[in-house]
Amino acid sequence: MSAALAFEPPPGAPGRRLAMREVLGRHWPEYVMEAAGLGLFMVSACLFATLLYHPASPAAGTVTHPLARRGLMGLAMGLTAIGLIYSPWGQRSGAHFNPAVTLTFLRLGRVGRWDAAFYATAQMLGGVLGVGVATVLSRGLVAHQAVNFAVTVPGPWGAGAAFLGELGISAGLMLVVLTASNTPRWSRFTGVLAGALVAAYITLEAPLSGMSMNPARTLASAVSADVWTAAWIYLTAPPLGMLLAAELHRRTRRPVRCAKLHHDNARRCIFRCGYAAG
Repeated sequence: MSAALAFEPPPGAPGRRLAMREVLGRHWPEYVMEAAGLGLFMVSACLFATLLYHPASPAAGTVTHPLARRGLMGLAMGLTAIGLIYSPWGQRSGAHFNPAVTLTFLRLGRVGRWDAAFYATAQMLGGVLGVGVATVLSRGLVAHQAVNFAVTVPGPWGAGAAFLGELGISAGLMLVVLTASNTPRWSRFTGVLAGALVAAYITLEAPLSGMSMNPARTLASAVSADVWTAAWIYLTAPPLGMLLAAELHRRTRRPVRCAKLHHDNARRCIFRCGYAAG
């Protein structure tokens, strides 16, 4: 079954706007998948942070160099991201797992407004629940001050550097996603490239901002840790960076075919999908 045949167009005339209840009734499985995706990402982030940073962990005593720890954390989270993107649920929902990504595709005209609202809500709820699950699985170890629910806070260079760091990495990720996913030769590797960037950013950029790139990811940790230090950075810089990348991409006049990171599959597509026409 081709990607085009997997698309389910809305009933009625092309371009018809669906009412909120109709959208929710048709697309709720994708919303649940988005919530589960970010939830699983947060479970992984919290558990690996506990493994690498909690003083009682053998790994924390063995791997002591900060760069090595960040490298291992980056590898773990990059592989987690890749696994989620190419999972059956990620293939179907589009694997945004991030309100800033969803907002960007809304701006590009590939996501309906109600889908965007429900995606963002699901992502935030899923992230918070994921941290809660990690707290239970770790028997509370994730609450230790050395781990602190994997919160993202500015580094020693302050809020200004953290803002610029988040702006830059968010723009970089979205540029890669838009370029790769709309280039036939590279489209199937979009998730791999995104995961590689997550790994690299955690390894290299985390000292500046903690490497969030995702308002829902920061919110999920902040709720459990009750740490809201410079939260405005993580709520504003990622969407601004990704929207900037979208504008730069538009200037190349290259089309944006769909809001999915991985479209080469037989899963249905709920977006305003350019693959449906051909």
